[in-house]
Amino acid sequence: MDTIASLFSFITTPVSWIIVQFHSLYGAVFGPDTGWAWGLSIVSLVVLIRICLIPLFVKQIKSMRNMQALQPKMKAIQERYKNDRQRQSEEMMKLYKDTGTNPLSSCLPILAQSPFFFALYHVLSNIANGKTIGVLNQTLVDSARQAEIFGAPIAAKFMDSAEKVESLHASVTDVRVVTAIMIILMSASQFYTQRQLMQKNVDLTVKTPYMQQQKMLMYIFPVIFAVTGINFPVGVLVYWLTTNVWTMGQQMYVINQNPTPGSKAQDNYLQRLLKGITTHAEVRGRRKRSVVQAIVAKGSDRNENERRFIAALSKEGFAAQADGTVVKSDTVTAEADGGAAARRQQPKRQTKAQRQAAATQAGGAQQDSTSSASTTSSDSKTSLEKQDEPQDAKPKPVGKTAPASARQAKSGQRKGQQRPKHPSSKK
Repeated sequence: MDTIASLFSFITTPVSWIIVQFHSLYGAVFGPDTGWAWGLSIVSLVVLIRICLIPLFVKQIKSMRNMQALQPKMKAIQERYKNDRQRQSEEMMKLYKDTGTNPLSSCLPILAQSPFFFALYHVLSNIANGKTIGVLNQTLVDSARQAEIFGAPIAAKFMDSAEKVESLHASVTDVRVVTAIMIILMSASQFYTQRQLMQKNVDLTVKTPYMQQQKMLMYIFPVIFAVTGINFPVGVLVYWLTTNVWTMGQQMYVINQNPTPGSKAQDNYLQRLLKGITTHAEVRGRRKRSVVQAIVAKGSDRNENERRFIAALSKEGFAAQADGTVVKSDTVTAEADGGAAARRQQPKRQTKAQRQAAATQAGGAQQDSTSSASTTSSDSKTSLEKQDEPQDAKPKPVGKTAPASARQAKSGQRKGQQRPKHPSSKK
């Protein structure tokens, strides 16, 4: 670790200068040799670094949004090459290259603050050995060696020997208890940050390498912190615990205010937005109006959360407009593509029993009309009253008309009026 930290020795002077400036401020309040003065100086260093990294964090968010926008294309590639993993990976990399998206963008803040982390480690290691570094003179080094956080010197480590800990005027038990608690808190905060990202702010309908990467980081980083944390001075543990808490709070803000489309966090956000609209009968806030405007503009490309939001608005008597506002109407039957066109009223679906009853009535009416037509036709002209002879009747004499008795029904046959023959048929 000391070898790696020495590679960033060029930044130790700025880091030590920042710590000294904060120490002069907090030392006037808590005392120059107290753990509060030196501990708060390290915490303030973290806050300052993270504020400077906000533009990088914004870039990270935009890159993550680009990744989410590519989810449908990624899903199509997965379905097309589901039996060819190598071709699937090649097409994914080509898609990243064509769109300028970096799947490793989530690691940018960690990589950017790594030089400050190792520079602080280098500074604290020299303090533990009683050596001056950067702008820290011998007086400040001695003051820092005496500073303790809950009984553990800021330069002490979990793996330090009893002799080294005694030289810092502390006990091994205090150092190991304090460092163990800090390591556990540091690993737990890192795990919770990644876990809330995976469970709340990821579209789980699409399985992509990005999701696998985030899932892997959720388990790898806490293990790395737990293993390497035993070699970190207490001051470095304070630094890393503070930056983890900052990241966790920053992530919670992003999840609540700018969730990923299709995620559980977006569903919760739209429910809160719906509640606000129904309470105030309007969309309050420019950012909220931009959210409604984006949902309306999607049309048929909306995800399930957004479709439920539009349907719930219609049920409450509101219609979302293209400018992000809503209008109230007692007869709103908005279409799913924006709520502007009225939905055509569909006939009520009949049950099976109702359809059978209607078919029976229609069949009876048809039989009645057929019987009436037969009765009327029997009284028409003689040429329409001619019937076919029975199959067992004798052949007609050639050139003679069959007698009338031949048209009568034979004994045993059904009596009654027969169905008239069509005029165009031949005898």
